[in-house]
Amino acid sequence: MSDNELKAPDQSRRKFLGAGAAALAGAAVAPGVSLMSVAEAKPLDQAVSDKNRWGMLIDTSRCATGCDACVTACNTENGLHRTEHPKTDAHWIRKVELQNRSTGRRVALPLMCQHCENPPCEDVCPTGASFRRADGIVLVDKHICIGCRYCMMACPYKARSFIHEELHDQVEYAPRGKGTVESCTLCVQRVDEKGERRDPACVEACNAEGHKAMYFGDLKDPNSEISQQLSTYESKEIRTDLALNTGVRYRGI
Repeated sequence: MSDNELKAPDQSRRKFLGAGAAALAGAAVAPGVSLMSVAEAKPLDQAVSDKNRWGMLIDTSRCATGCDACVTACNTENGLHRTEHPKTDAHWIRKVELQNRSTGRRVALPLMCQHCENPPCEDVCPTGASFRRADGIVLVDKHICIGCRYCMMACPYKARSFIHEELHDQVEYAPRGKGTVESCTLCVQRVDEKGERRDPACVEACNAEGHKAMYFGDLKDPNSEISQQLSTYESKEIRTDLALNTGVRYRGI
């Protein structure tokens, strides 16, 4: 299968609480763990459909070295605050630099959950907390995550974080809790928003800076901008050898 070919995802009957069900405020999820109430983004009788597969394309030639607008926007949107112990802070998206060993060429790029069609994190999760929605978004159900961190070890992109400390000033649509694992959700609250869908905060911020290095959209829609870009220009997955069929693709690596 070529880099631009995408398989249809399997139908999943599990729903992410932030995208289909409201949790009670202060509901206990594990010893010492509690989550805020979750804003209901979809009616309870409206399931996530597999008619879409949401994905992202990142053009590294347009990603500016030293720019962290996407990281800042992600933190603000999802209520990720710096703590007293920065080494253990959560990072749903981070900027990394790659270097070609033979030529010395360097590129900077944002790295986050790659929203795999065949997620290793889902395979190793003993409770089903790590799961892939029918529309391709990989999420963590915080109410059944036991913090075993198997998913963190299984992820080849080191895209998941463990919450070590008590959290404050959370946003209701992105519930978090001490003792659970989390990662990029492609701003699922924006995808599921009633009315017109919005781009993830990182994409919005990148466009606002004038870089336009990030495209988000439906990989199954041949008329979407991201599909047009993928069909016109070469793109790659990170770690194609793992055959994960990621929802995030890169240009210029």
